[in-house]
Amino acid sequence: MEANLIEAYFSNLESERKHALEQIIEQFKNNLPSGFELGIQYKMPTFFISHKDYPAGYHCDPKLPLPFISFAATKSHLAVYHMGLYALPDLLNWFEDSCVAATGKKPDMGKSCIRFKKLNEIPFELLGQLASKMTPSDWISVYEKEFRKP
Repeated sequence: MEANLIEAYFSNLESERKHALEQIIEQFKNNLPSGFELGIQYKMPTFFISHKDYPAGYHCDPKLPLPFISFAATKSHLAVYHMGLYALPDLLNWFEDSCVAATGKKPDMGKSCIRFKKLNEIPFELLGQLASKMTPSDWISVYEKEFRKP
C-alpha cells in the first residue's frame, strides 16, 4: 500500500524533478541508520519511526507514526524537511557549514526545510552524510525533550 502511494506521488512529477527527488530519497535510504520506515505522511514521502518502535506516535496526531524527514516537490523547488535540523542547532550549523564548503553557497533554508531550486546544485553526497547523523533513538530523545509536552 505505502509503495503504491509513493509511486503515485512520483507519477505526477516531470521527469527531471522526479529523478532528482528519487536520488535525494535514495541518499537517505542508503545512509539512514536502521529503524526508520518510508511511507506517506501529510501527502509527502516521509521517513518515520513506526508505532511499533514509538507507540506514542506524533503529538500533533498520535494516530500517525513519528515523522523525521519528509520530501516534497513544489512548483518552485524540491524540499527536504529534516526535523533534526529544526531541533538541534549543532546539526543545523554542521549542515550549513558543510553545504558552504561543498557548494560555495549557504543553503536556502527555513526552520526544518532545505529548498533546492536548481536541480544541478543539489549536494547529494552531503544529504547522505546528513542522513547518517541521527539514529531513531537519537530522534526520539530529541523529540521528547523539544516537542513532547508532559
